[in-house]
This record gives sequence, structure tokens and C-alpha cells, in this order.
Amino acid sequence: MKTYKEIAQSWLDGNFDAETKAEVKHLMETDETALEDAFYRNLEFGTGGLRGTMGVGTNRMNKYTVGMATQGLANYIKAHVEGAASVCISHDSRNNSRLFAEISAEVLSNNGIKVFLFEDLRPTPELSYSIRIKKATAGIMVTASHNPKEYNGYKVFWSDGGQITAPVDKDIVAEVGKIEDPAQVAFQPLPGIKKAPIEIMGAAEDELYLKDQLSLMLSPEAVKKHSDLKIVYTPLHGCGVRLMPEALKRIGFTNIIHVPEQEVPDGNFPTVASPNPEEPAAMAMALAKADETGADLVLATDPDADRLGIAVRNDEGKMVQLTGNQTWSFLTYYILKRWQELGKLNGKQYCVKTIVTSELLAAICESFGVKCYNVLTGFKYIAEIQKQQEGKSEFICGGEESYGFNLGSFVRDKCAQVAGCAVAECAAWAAEQGMTLWQLLQKVYKEYGLYVEKMVYIVRKGKSGAEEIQKIMADYRACPPKEIAGSPLVKVIDYNKPEETGLPKSNVLQFYNAAGDVVTVRPSGTEPKIKFYFGAKGSDAPAKIEALKAQFIS
Repeated sequence: MKTYKEIAQSWLDGNFDAETKAEVKHLMETDETALEDAFYRNLEFGTGGLRGTMGVGTNRMNKYTVGMATQGLANYIKAHVEGAASVCISHDSRNNSRLFAEISAEVLSNNGIKVFLFEDLRPTPELSYSIRIKKATAGIMVTASHNPKEYNGYKVFWSDGGQITAPVDKDIVAEVGKIEDPAQVAFQPLPGIKKAPIEIMGAAEDELYLKDQLSLMLSPEAVKKHSDLKIVYTPLHGCGVRLMPEALKRIGFTNIIHVPEQEVPDGNFPTVASPNPEEPAAMAMALAKADETGADLVLATDPDADRLGIAVRNDEGKMVQLTGNQTWSFLTYYILKRWQELGKLNGKQYCVKTIVTSELLAAICESFGVKCYNVLTGFKYIAEIQKQQEGKSEFICGGEESYGFNLGSFVRDKCAQVAGCAVAECAAWAAEQGMTLWQLLQKVYKEYGLYVEKMVYIVRKGKSGAEEIQKIMADYRACPPKEIAGSPLVKVIDYNKPEETGLPKSNVLQFYNAAGDVVTVRPSGTEPKIKFYFGAKGSDAPAKIEALKAQFIS
């Protein structure tokens, strides 16, 4: 097995461009730690694709690792798909995203696979939508979602519009693993294979996407009466700026307030440390704009516009940022309430949540007689349920605590645009009932009980960090806590044991105590983090959350 130094030397000696070689040489001469991290392994193509920091090396996002991943995908398609194949490709505003998208398009085209490439940046959910309307074989979205500016990524979708799941995901991973050298990649046309066309997508697909979204409205009369609701929207320098304001306008809202500094797509994300709407700092400018203008609601989307953050005014008139669990709780309540009022519920519908998302959603579903599926973390598992239930029962909506939500079946991934319009519509409906969104949330808590959740993560970077995270998980498996927040441990769920959970294998642990509190521990699949999810119910839930944090986060 080659050492990282030998692999780095092979890049210096191999058929790589001069700029890449110069950067490798610089690392060799100035930063051995960085050199090791860049070459000690191949950037893992996991079951969702690639994600990592950009730069030279086998463990980095660059044109060579992207090309190798695309060649592996092409090989899988050619081996397993009969007849003509095609792939839709989009990208966000990150540095190199357009380059990586165009490289992916060229490699596929050189392999004889037709490509539908968006003319410019478009949201992840529109990529999912385009796969379905084009009847494509697969899709590629170049994005690192809400990660900091140093990152980029590469998500793979399948013909149903959802991200790849078993067994396709593991088979594609295996094909990508066979590509060990950029020389195996069709960066140039292959002998004997006719180069396939690259068709550009744009305004026509946007129009179809917007039109289908309009059909999801549940309260057009309320929106008409409250069309002047003041809504601040920020795309956080991402691609949501292309369609979110237009979508809000088309469903009837006339008072959309912009944050000009954050409207310019920019992969450096100059106004935020991290373009993540979960982070209060990322929402600061939008909240300031809301106070300046007296706005009622703030909506924020991440760079690829699949996650939605919101802020509302509380009873004291202060803007308060809500968690994903809070937002999806009142929104699910609203959607099911309207379905009930419109006579659309007939026992053949369902919702979906992830295992780390608030149990309040399940309680709401149960009260309306709607089945609620519980799936692993990741919206691809929500989309998988949609695929399994197609033609059998009707999907209403689904959400995950990490700011992802969707309703309807046009998109098979989380969609900030659909969710944002639904939240705004819900605000208009609540106003008709004499409530704000904050008061609607309190109404839900009064009816179902107070549920409080908190996610805390620990960052551990590099090779040593990855090893430390693995040790933390191993230690919890070997020696689980005997009690949680002073209450005896009564149940442990290890999602590494699919024979016990009935779900795909996943490196996740859940601990339950006698009081009904739950702690979930899972390493992030996309970032150098280990995440702790704390959940408690009851009037003393806030205090219990603090006790859980003190026990698990030292």
C-alpha cells in the first residue's frame, strides 16, 4: 500500500495540470500535515456522493476526483441500464461548482450518455424535479449544501428524483471505487463511442416547476386577504434568489423585502461565516432588516436552497429564530388541519419524519388519523418511502429537524421553496384565525404538550479527528450510560443492527430513559462532526435538555 508521500509524488509525476502540480509541490515543501490529509486516502464516495474541502489531492474535491466519481457513475449506468440513458445536472453558487458540473457533463457525454445541464445555478429540489420531467436515468447536484466556503460536494440522484438508496447506492459506490486513477476517466471522447448531446435547461423548466408548486396551495383566499404580509427573504448568497421571490409573488404575496448584500450569488459567502440558516449568525442581517422594516416573517435558504430557516415575532414583538422541529410542527399541523377541512383525508395518506426529528410530528399525525413513518436521518429515506408507497397511498408532507421539509410529490427531496411558500401561506391562514405563527406554535404545544429538542455537535477535523469520533461511538457501544439526566436507562437502539431496527444499517445510537427523554448520537456523514440530539417532553423539558447536554457534552 502506497504512503501518502508516494501518492503525492505520483501526482507530481503523472498527467496532471501544471497548477495542480505546483500546489502539490508547495504542500510538500511547506506543510506536511496538510499534505498527509490531502493524500492519506481517497475522498470517500459515500451512499450520497462526495463532499469535502476543495484543493489538490485524493482526499479533496477537485476536477480529478469529480471526474473519477462521474466515470464510476457512467460505468454503473452503462452496465445496468438498458436503452438510452440520460443524466440531469445542476449546481449551486459555490466556488468551482460550475466547473465541476461542466466536467461531469463532459465525462458523461464522452461515455455516450445524454446530459441535461442547467444553464446556470439552480436549487437542488429543481434538479430532483427535472429528473422526473425529463424521465432521466439519474441526476447530479454539485453542492456542499450549508457547509462553509471551503467545501464542495456532489450528490447523486436516481430516476425517481430521490437521492440514491440501496441497492443502487452501494453498487455505484463499488463502481466508483474501481476508478483508481484519473487516466481511467473519459475527460476526452472515447474511441468507438459517439459523444452524446448536452442539452441546456433553463426558463422552460423553471416555469413548469413554479406552475406545479402553485397547485400545492391550500389557503388561497387567506393569502389574498393578507397579501401584504411583510416577508424578509435572504438566499445567503445561494441559488434560492432565482426562484423563491418569484414563487412567493405567484402565490399572492406582494410585500417581499430583500437583503441586497446577500442576494448576490457568491461562493465566498462574504457576509456570513457559514451559509447555514440553522446558525443565528447567518440570519443576523435578515433579522436586522426585519426590525428595520417591521416585517412579520423571515425566510432564509441555504446555498442550494433545499433547507429553510425562519424567524417570527413572539408575543413581545421580538423576532425569534425557530428550530426545524418547531417550524415543521406547526406547519404539519396546519397542512393536516387544512386537508381535514377540505375533506381530503380518507385514511390513505401518510407523513414521514426522521428518527432524530421531534416526536411531536408523530403525535400530530396520530391525532388526524394519518400514518407517520419514522426513517433514518437523511431526506433520501423520506423519498424512498414515497417511492415504495407510490400508487398505494398518498404522501402529504415530511420533515427532518435539520431544516428540511417537503410536501407534494413533484420533488423527491427537501425543498426550501415549497416549504417557504407553505410557511408564508400558513402565516396568512393563522392571521385569519387571529393568530401569529408564534401563537400557532404555542397552540400546538398546548394541545399536544411541550416538546423541546436541541442538537449539539463537536467538530473533530482531519485523520485524527475521524479516529476520535470512531472511538467515541465505540465507547458508547461498549459502555452505555446507566442513567440519563438522573433517570434510569431503559432502552438502547443501535442502528448498526438492521435485524433489530428494520431499517438500513447506520452508525447511530439512541438512549432512552424511564422519563421518556432520548439522546441520539451520530457522526455526520458529510462534515467532521459528531452530533448529539437531545429530546424531552413536559413542562420541565427545558431543564431536562440542559441536564442532558451537561452529561454528554464535556
